[in-house]
Amino acid sequence: MAPTRPAPSPRHAGPTLSAADLPARVLYRDGLMLVIDKPPGIAVHPGPGGGPNLESMFDALRFGWSKPPALAHRLDRDTSGCLVLGRHPKALRKLGMLFAAGKIAKTYWAIVQGAPAQAEGTIDQALRKVTRRDGGWRMVADPEGQSAVTDYRVRGSSNGRTWLELHPHTGRTHQIRVHCAALGCPIIGDPLYGSPAAAGIRLPPLHLHARAVQIPLKEGKPPIAVEAPPPAHMLEALAACGYTPRPA
Repeated sequence: MAPTRPAPSPRHAGPTLSAADLPARVLYRDGLMLVIDKPPGIAVHPGPGGGPNLESMFDALRFGWSKPPALAHRLDRDTSGCLVLGRHPKALRKLGMLFAAGKIAKTYWAIVQGAPAQAEGTIDQALRKVTRRDGGWRMVADPEGQSAVTDYRVRGSSNGRTWLELHPHTGRTHQIRVHCAALGCPIIGDPLYGSPAAAGIRLPPLHLHARAVQIPLKEGKPPIAVEAPPPAHMLEALAACGYTPRPA
């Protein structure tokens, strides 16, 4: 008899988003690139399971150019925040080289369960992708895997939860999610590396946000710095941990 396939983890329902909504989510725009505020719960490109994706809506972001922009990097479906797009092939090549060389500084915010033993530190844990019996996949720690390094520091805590600021030096798939779990502090709402939901209980949305990017586009000039406001589903937990929004 074939093994029973595990039921998928309960998830938070994704947002309803149309192409008409995208221009309002642009955080930065110039002749080379756009930085948009990606909403949580929507994939950046088409996946094997289908469903809505941002890439199919990029025509709304041409802003007078003959072709739509394209992805310069990726964010997980359930991660919100700064997503960088190149507006033409030359820009994409430049951005691709900057990302590959680790010259684009990325800042993430996460709300995690528990607290790390140290208030700040570095997680240096190589990662490898493995296929699960149910046909899915996940990343696991493996000294023979690809190098993955993340700096973290505690920004605040409340009621058994901690607000972490994280700076990945590498861009491995699910890197921050796996590294937080390795600290003993899985991200709230993580169906893959956190605590599974009880039967019939839907997990909250993933509390992981790409807060900021710094992009050194022009040599000798300050990097372009862009921040994305935290998503609505993280505001209550952030406020409990000491976050205060800047005045508009």
